[in-house]
Amino acid sequence: MAQPPLSPLETTNPWTTLSSREGYSNPWIRVREDQVINPGGGRGIYGVVEYKNRAVGVVPIDEEGHTWLVGQWRYCHEQYEWEIPEGGCPPGEDPAECARRELLEETGLRATTIEPLLLGIQLSNSTTNEVCDVFVAKGLRQGEAAPEETEQLDVKKLPLTEAIQMALDGRIRDSVSVLALLRLALQG
Repeated sequence: MAQPPLSPLETTNPWTTLSSREGYSNPWIRVREDQVINPGGGRGIYGVVEYKNRAVGVVPIDEEGHTWLVGQWRYCHEQYEWEIPEGGCPPGEDPAECARRELLEETGLRATTIEPLLLGIQLSNSTTNEVCDVFVAKGLRQGEAAPEETEQLDVKKLPLTEAIQMALDGRIRDSVSVLALLRLALQG
């Protein structure tokens, strides 16, 4: 089916960048401040957080309809959170292979099949360029987890329907996890 033509608002950038300066950089992010002319013609600043890695999430599902969640303390929100296995995909690494790696590191699970579920999700497009790909892992075999030194993880196996309910009732708040679980719920 043919897509309708794009409107001028969809194809013309109304922002003008006058200058840009780096405010901070580390191995994972770069923060920059741009001097801009906004769509209304006024001058101002726009702060952008650029992510150096692509975010990747993976929902493991076994033959009995169970999944695994990872629990950890999230520093920025000062709360313990349950999430699907997730991590950063450095430039040059295939996102599907990153999903396999993160699944093994965080849960000890090896998957024979990795299928795309959601690709190119914009996680906070008003302040960051961060995008995320989410996969479903099947054909699972249990092995040994090997979390990174920055991770103190608890792993929970539960019915996928219960994980979906946790996303619906607010016990899971991580956006990637909520999006992935609700997409699976809609697929039935």
